[in-house]
Amino acid sequence: MSKGVLYGVSLGPGNPGLITRRAWELLQSDKVWSYPVRNASSDSYALNIALRAGLVLPEQSMSLIFPMTHDASILAKYWLRAATSVLEKLRSGQDVLFLVEGDASTYSTFGHLARTVTALDESIEIEVIAGVPSFNAAAAQVQMPLADVDDTVAIIPAGYGLKVISQMLDEFDTLILLKVKPLLDDIIDLLAKRQLLKQSRFIEKAGSPHERVVNDVASLKGEKVNYLSLMLIKNPNRQRGEIIRGCRKKTAV
Repeated sequence: MSKGVLYGVSLGPGNPGLITRRAWELLQSDKVWSYPVRNASSDSYALNIALRAGLVLPEQSMSLIFPMTHDASILAKYWLRAATSVLEKLRSGQDVLFLVEGDASTYSTFGHLARTVTALDESIEIEVIAGVPSFNAAAAQVQMPLADVDDTVAIIPAGYGLKVISQMLDEFDTLILLKVKPLLDDIIDLLAKRQLLKQSRFIEKAGSPHERVVNDVASLKGEKVNYLSLMLIKNPNRQRGEIIRGCRKKTAV
């Protein structure tokens, strides 16, 4: 019996209208749906995108627990459990769709699942369906070009810390900070110090019915925001350089 294919199905950040035709085609097939949840009683953000698109959860479906923790040993246990459940379906010849909010190639749970499945059975075929990342949807909403001409862009989780964020502001024209919740007040202080508040935008749950855009980033000081929040920061004062044989020589602007 031939084995099934594991698909990482990107659904975009929340607006069902951003689901690609390829993802839509797969979702309307008879393939098994799987989707991530934080715990056994929580909802799935990715699944909700599909349901808001008018799709119905098929009988052949399963939730996979991926807890919110940075403990590698705990995560490895859940990744293995999820991969084993998916592999059982794949080995029976069934294709499995793993629903992903945003894009499956960008800071996605699917990467962990795919690597674990491959480690258990390297013969499994894996296909990734590209999608719209949250920061692209956010940039479109606030009409902020992420890059023009030879601009440079950096995308990092805010959890890397203020030192790295400050360094990225020196090196890149546009900085995209994901998951800003834990360091929001500190980031606002840094942006104020560097006079970049006016060049910054805050977006929460981009593309979803609960999307929130805040242009006055300083007004968020002391506020608790959602986990699914990001910042777009333009730095017109960064050091730029002349490109010489593939290398950038820094010059002040």
